Amino acid sequence: MKHLFLTTGIIFISFCGFTQSTPLTLKQAVEAAIANNAIVKQSEFTKEQAAVSLNQSKGNMIPIVQGQIQHYLNQGRSIDPASNGYINSQLTTANYNLGTSVTLFNGFRLLNQLKQNQYAAEASRMDWQQSKDKAMLDVILAYLQVLSNTDQLALALRQADATKQLTDRLELMNKEGAIKPSDLYDLRAQFSGDQLSVITAQNALNTARVSLAQLMNTPYDPNLQVEPLGADQFDTNYGSNPDSIFNVAMQQLAIIKAVDLRSRAFSKALSAAKGNLVPSLGFGAGIATNYSSLATDAQNNKISYGNQFRNNYGTYLGATVNIPILNNFRFRNAVRLAKIDLKSAEFTDKTVKIQLKQNVERDYFSMTAALDRYKALVDQVAAYTESYRAAEIRFTQGVTTSVEYLFSKNNLDRAKSNLIIARYEYFLRIKILDYYQGKPLF
Repeated sequence: MKHLFLTTGIIFISFCGFTQSTPLTLKQAVEAAIANNAIVKQSEFTKEQAAVSLNQSKGNMIPIVQGQIQHYLNQGRSIDPASNGYINSQLTTANYNLGTSVTLFNGFRLLNQLKQNQYAAEASRMDWQQSKDKAMLDVILAYLQVLSNTDQLALALRQADATKQLTDRLELMNKEGAIKPSDLYDLRAQFSGDQLSVITAQNALNTARVSLAQLMNTPYDPNLQVEPLGADQFDTNYGSNPDSIFNVAMQQLAIIKAVDLRSRAFSKALSAAKGNLVPSLGFGAGIATNYSSLATDAQNNKISYGNQFRNNYGTYLGATVNIPILNNFRFRNAVRLAKIDLKSAEFTDKTVKIQLKQNVERDYFSMTAALDRYKALVDQVAAYTESYRAAEIRFTQGVTTSVEYLFSKNNLDRAKSNLIIARYEYFLRIKILDYYQGKPLF
C-alpha cells in the first residue's frame, strides 16, 4: 500500500504536467489579473469618471446657446399677445427664443476648476496605474508561491521515493537477519513522515493555485502548471543602493505622482472656492418672436403665421453683475473646507514619501538578507549532500545506526527545502525593488 501510495503520487504529478498543454507564463498571469481584477477595473472606472469631469470643466468655459419653442392652446380668459389685452375665447399662441450667455469674469473660478480637474484626472490615471502595479506584484508573489510549492512537492516526492527504496532494501536484509529490526522500523517511520510531507506539499500547492486564480479572477484549475523561471533571472549582483532606488522611485512611482497631483488639485480647488467671494460679470444676447391666432391688421384681416414670425421678432443684449453680500456664510465656509482638504492632501503627500523611503530601505535590507541566506544555504546543501552520501554508505554497510543516518538525511532534506524558499524569496525581493524603479517586472 505504501508503494502504491508513492507511485500514485508520482503518477498524479506527471498527469498534472500533461493535462495542461502549455504552462501559464508570468506575463499571461499578470495580463489576466490586470484585465479581470475587480480593484483594477474599479480604478479604471474612477479614471473614466474623472475624464468626464474634466471634459465638463472644459465645457463650462464656452458660451451657453439654447433655443426654446412654445405652443399653447388657450381656452377662456387669457391675454392676447398681439393686443396685450384680455380676451375670453379660444386662442393659439407660439413663442420662439434663441439666446446665448457667457461668463466673462467670476474670480477665475471656472479656470481654477478646469485646472483642478486636470490634476484630478491625471491623479486618477496614476491611481489606476498604481492599482495595476499592485495587482502585478500580488500576481508575482502568488506565481512564485506556486513555483516554490511545486518545487517543494517535487522534493518531497524524491525524498519519499529515496526512503522507500532504502526501506525495501532493509526489508530484504531484515529477512536475512543482516540488520537490527529497529533500523527497519526507524526507516518505516521515516517513510510515513515523508508521505505526510508529500500530502502537506500537495495541499500547499493547491492553496497557491487557488490564490493565483483569485488574483486573475479566473476559475480554479487543479492542474494549473506555471512556467519555471530561468537561472538567468536570479542575478545575485543587484547594483543599486537604497538612496538611488528612492531617488528613482520619487520620479517613477505612480503613487508618488498621484499624491503630488492631488495636492495640486486641492490647491486649485481652494482658488476656485475663493472665486465665489468676488463679483462676477456675465453677458447675454438673444432673439425672439411670437404668434397669435387672433392677430389682425388695420382692416381686421388675420395676419398670417409667416408675417407674424417675421414682424414680431426682437433682440436683446444684456450684462449681469452678481455681487456676493450675504449668503449664509456658504462661500466662506467652502473656502475653509478647501483649506482643510489642501492641508490633508499635503500631509498625505509628505507621509507617503516618508513611508516610501522607509519601505525602500526595509526591502533593500530584506533583499540583501535573502541573498546572504540563499548563498549560505547553497553551501549548506553542498555540505549536507556529502555528509548524507557518506552516512548512507555507512548505514547500508551496517557501520552506523539508523539514528545517525536519519539525522543526516533530515538535515539535507531540511536544507534543500529552505534553499527553495530562499531562492524564490530573493527573487521576490528583487522584483519589489525593480517595481520601485519602474523597471519591467516580467
